[in-house]
Amino acid sequence: MYNPPHFAIRDPEVLQGIIREHPLGALVTLGPDGLDANHLPFEFDATRGALGVLTAHIARANPLLQQGRDGARVMVIFRGHESYISPNWYPSKHETHRLVPTWNYEVVHAHGRLAIMDEERFVRGVVARLTRVHEAGEPRPWKMGDSPPDYIDGMLKAIVGIEVEITRLEGKAKLSQNREARDRLNAADTLLERGEHGLGRAMRDAR
Repeated sequence: MYNPPHFAIRDPEVLQGIIREHPLGALVTLGPDGLDANHLPFEFDATRGALGVLTAHIARANPLLQQGRDGARVMVIFRGHESYISPNWYPSKHETHRLVPTWNYEVVHAHGRLAIMDEERFVRGVVARLTRVHEAGEPRPWKMGDSPPDYIDGMLKAIVGIEVEITRLEGKAKLSQNREARDRLNAADTLLERGEHGLGRAMRDAR
């Protein structure tokens, strides 16, 4: 990833925060047919390994199960807040007229090693934990016990667990840090006014 120093994210807590807030990752693999990407909701455990472990599940019918090798090098891409930025939002544009449109965004690349976890107990645990996290905001959170056991058992047989032990984390936050402070702040305020609170706040906090 092209990552100029002024856009690079070096704080591990910021990198982990983006992963947790935007858990749908693109798992990029290289197989016999070339590059492939699977979009999966991941669980992130920062306490395991040097940089943490990502856990998810895939359909048993997914070719990744046959093509994926334990220990294969993979990358998972997590996209954070992002938005188009108009040059009209920069006060200096109206003085110099020497600015162009751009796109601001946050992204994390998690490089690591793939492990296929084809065990019922493991898969059940992954589904239970993901459900618990993402149902937490519901008035009556759904849980596996809400469905007949034979139905859940059948669904679990149709999926397989995976883990990615992270070996390198790379992050980029393109937040107009290369512009004058007044340009960055006015663009951030424009986003906030339009309801783009995540990116607007990130741009206001950028240095």
